[in-house]
Amino acid sequence: MSAMMKRVCLALPLLALGACVVGPDHVAPDPVLPAAYSAPASPLPVSGGLWWQGFEDAALDGLIGEALSGNIDLAVARERLVEANALVEAEAAGLRPSVGAELDASGTSVISGSGNAGTGASAGLVFGFVPDLFGGQRRRIERAEAQRDAVAFDETDIRRTTVATIAERYIDWQRSRARLELLDTSLALQQQTLDIVERRAEAGLSADLDVQRAAADLATTRAQKGNLDIALASARHDLAILTGQAPTGFAALDDVPVLLPDFRGGPASGVPADLVRQRADLRAAERDLAAASAGIGVAEADLYPALSIPGRLTGDIGAADRIVDDVVDQLGIALSLSLTDGGERRANVRAAEARARQAALVYQGVLLDALGEVETALVTIDAIEAQSIELQTAVTASEQAFDQLNALYREGLASFIDILDAQRTLISSRQSQLESRANHAKAIIGLYRALGAPVTPAPDPASPT
Repeated sequence: MSAMMKRVCLALPLLALGACVVGPDHVAPDPVLPAAYSAPASPLPVSGGLWWQGFEDAALDGLIGEALSGNIDLAVARERLVEANALVEAEAAGLRPSVGAELDASGTSVISGSGNAGTGASAGLVFGFVPDLFGGQRRRIERAEAQRDAVAFDETDIRRTTVATIAERYIDWQRSRARLELLDTSLALQQQTLDIVERRAEAGLSADLDVQRAAADLATTRAQKGNLDIALASARHDLAILTGQAPTGFAALDDVPVLLPDFRGGPASGVPADLVRQRADLRAAERDLAAASAGIGVAEADLYPALSIPGRLTGDIGAADRIVDDVVDQLGIALSLSLTDGGERRANVRAAEARARQAALVYQGVLLDALGEVETALVTIDAIEAQSIELQTAVTASEQAFDQLNALYREGLASFIDILDAQRTLISSRQSQLESRANHAKAIIGLYRALGAPVTPAPDPASPT
């Protein structure tokens, strides 16, 4: 048996130890969840498709499509996934031998057997292998894979929040437009009242104070336009940025009619256990916990000896008959064992265990936050739906009261204070009704954001995008 084979046979028992993997194996948390949500919300009508399609608004659908393809945060998240996949490959390479090449041309004079002089040179391969005796490298791969999965779920979660934010800002944009239209209606109503008061004052039937009061109300209402213009522009600019476009020249909304959409139906809200399957941030938190658990094994593996097998295949150029001897002479086994390090590695294990406990607590916190978001959204929807019934009654009664008082005032049978109060009540009730419709739409959006309802098929974490 050659010297090389003897060394290889010596290494085989040590390589067999590579089946050992230290550290805890990750077990996914199994939280105890209530069987149903406690909020007594009205059930949502159910239809197929993606949840925002329940608004049946082509402009909203188009904006969300543009955001899913052009949003900058999403593009960054996709690149992070590419990076995370590359890091998994880099860690996997640690289980394979490394091979390098070397060339030495030192310029040393060599006298051959025939007496001829020449220049000496050698070339060869250098290789090394570090057996994963206690599974530290495999735990590193496990950690990298869990981190990669968490990045993939983070990308999915950014899509969830981006879609919801687009929908919310679209409702804000349409609300501002609707409020501007309502403002014009209110201004026309107040201008009509001012004209009547001025004519009555000219006829000596009303006091100048009534004219001043009507003019003041008109000016106060007109002053609201500035704030609405700001809100309108802000929502439009946000929509442009969310779709990956510059606010200047953003034309996607130019031909959209003024229409505050009503929700026609979407996927059912399900039960609390669905959150664990649907919410990407929860799934990312679970993968972070898995990565932290693998980190304990990485730290524990450093407590044990490390084995390395270096080797070199060299030969003098022109003297190939010497190559085999050089290989045998330069194959070795090195065992590294730290006798004392002042407690550093033990401290690293404790730190890794603490990180795992932190990750478990973060997971619990994300879950509780998710449950709270759903409960709050359900309560909000139920409260707004009840409110909208009362507001419709208020608008109808305010319109009737104003029409009656307006007719009586023209005949001198009602005071100006009465009609002014009725006018204010009518304008306020109409504004409240509009706000309620917008808030209901945003509460629906908030519910689906909280539920983590899918927005597109989730990507395969193991495949770079």
